[in-house]
Amino acid sequence: MFFKDCTLEQLDKTFSLRPLRQISALEDWLKQSKKISILKREREYLLMLQSYLQDNVFNWNETELAMHFIGPMFALVQFSYDHKFNLFAERLFSGMVDGIEMSGRPDGMIATGYREPDKPYFCFQEYKRETDPNGDPAGQALAAMLTAQESNEHQFPLYGCYVRGRQWFFIALQNKEYAISEEYTATKEDIFDILRVLKMLKQMMIERVNQ
Repeated sequence: MFFKDCTLEQLDKTFSLRPLRQISALEDWLKQSKKISILKREREYLLMLQSYLQDNVFNWNETELAMHFIGPMFALVQFSYDHKFNLFAERLFSGMVDGIEMSGRPDGMIATGYREPDKPYFCFQEYKRETDPNGDPAGQALAAMLTAQESNEHQFPLYGCYVRGRQWFFIALQNKEYAISEEYTATKEDIFDILRVLKMLKQMMIERVNQ
């Protein structure tokens, strides 16, 4: 089963998943992120990115969206820590989930390792353009997260997000249960909350690898 072909409905039925409005892993992540501060230089940079997005969001394809907006957002957080984990893009990743082989190249994944991804650790993203997107980005992200959950032997929740143009959605998965956040709209004040959520994720990851 390829990540790019997966939908939420298909995954729910195949793996007996239980979608919930909220689970503690997602609730805690988003709640703790509200305590994160935004530096003056970060605010100025976000406003510049936001203006660029507002002018182009209807025109950019997935690659342009990733290059001009999503990439700079993740670079601002710097998801690289002491050679223990890093942010990788479009790296082949595969595994078995309930006896079914899953594989694909997530648009982005944070994994242990420095030069090459070792164990997919926390976050997967799927990027889609604003208009006429192909596929189900939520299903594609969740498929990768399910596979990562198996490789991590269900030791802790998996976190992810998917982006559709201006809208960001955050996901948490624990065993057979998952929840997806309400949308965060990057052309509005939500852009600061998006950065807070990403910065909180990095803090959580640092705590995990240092345990």
